[in-house]
Amino acid sequence: MYYLYIFNIFNHLNIRYNTKITKMNNFTFKLLIISFFFITSLFSQNERKFKIHTLAFYNVENLFDTINDPNKNDEASPMMEINYNRGGIYKQKVKNMARVISDIGKENTQRHPAIVGLSEVENKQVIVDLINDSSLTDKNYNIIHYDSPDKRGIDVAMIYDESVFKPTSTKSFELLIYDDQTNKRIYTRDQLLVSGNLDGDLIHIIVNHWPSRSGGEARSMSKRESAARLNKKIIDSLHKLDRNAKIITMGDFNDNPMNNSIKGIIGAKKNKEDVKVKEMYNPMEKILTNEGIGSNSYRDVWFLFDQVIVSKGLLGDDYSSYKFYKAGVFNKPYLTQKEGRYKGQPFRSFSWGKFTNGYSDHYPSFIYLIKETN
Repeated sequence: MYYLYIFNIFNHLNIRYNTKITKMNNFTFKLLIISFFFITSLFSQNERKFKIHTLAFYNVENLFDTINDPNKNDEASPMMEINYNRGGIYKQKVKNMARVISDIGKENTQRHPAIVGLSEVENKQVIVDLINDSSLTDKNYNIIHYDSPDKRGIDVAMIYDESVFKPTSTKSFELLIYDDQTNKRIYTRDQLLVSGNLDGDLIHIIVNHWPSRSGGEARSMSKRESAARLNKKIIDSLHKLDRNAKIITMGDFNDNPMNNSIKGIIGAKKNKEDVKVKEMYNPMEKILTNEGIGSNSYRDVWFLFDQVIVSKGLLGDDYSSYKFYKAGVFNKPYLTQKEGRYKGQPFRSFSWGKFTNGYSDHYPSFIYLIKETN
């Protein structure tokens, strides 16, 4: 069992350090020390204890197998198969992805994530290989995956530690979008909804990978706004069943938190105090605008496309059930390119058609959920 302890004795004592302490006489100073340890002992008996879990999202950058599937619409696959068949590159790519997943959030939880949403996986088998890597094989991960009609042959999926999360229902929602000029359908990723119990708390997770900015941000905007409307429809349907539903929508949205798809259509708020019942809170907006931290970069400009957004039901101070605690971007030094054209950016797996022994062109994003225990 892993816990987070939130306790600060200095807050209880309201002590302020200053130079006057040096002027205290010896008796007063000793009395203060005795009082300090007495109060420390008193409060330590009543410290609050919380269970903590990491929920993360990771775009694993074209995790393809080495076999061409004629039944799957995978335009990107042939080149990946050529690359992956060279010297066991596929195995190394899987190993690299597994290492990252096992590390996300560990510095505060001392354990692997309870739930990880994934994008850019070719099929279920590559996820099977992923969770069977030595970094993850003992982590009790299971898989939820549906094939989607995406033209690149990539899907979204979710892995979960079945010792703490028990799925009760899953569903894949098809995104129907069409080319403005030809009116032909554009085949893209479905949106995955998973409902289940996290240590007894019912939560709903939506995993996304919205249409890219290919052709330019403005020209492709309507496609992502269509994806946002589908996402909002799913969220609203969950809120209709329970106005305090615990909902998490995560993914590579190919838009920033401030774009209309997120800010306008989903209505995700920057500040917790502005979030009303049946509304969503986006902790990633402050990470980008206040801290300047992104999850992916293009031409030296940082974006935070990889986001984890939570509902009002996960906010508040009543920790008798799981609540949002903190969000972050997992950008440890080993995930960052040290030299070359992409120096300072996420250490991608492929550059100029060659395997770099890197990880992904995206950093993972994550949140912590905490719940008070007796």
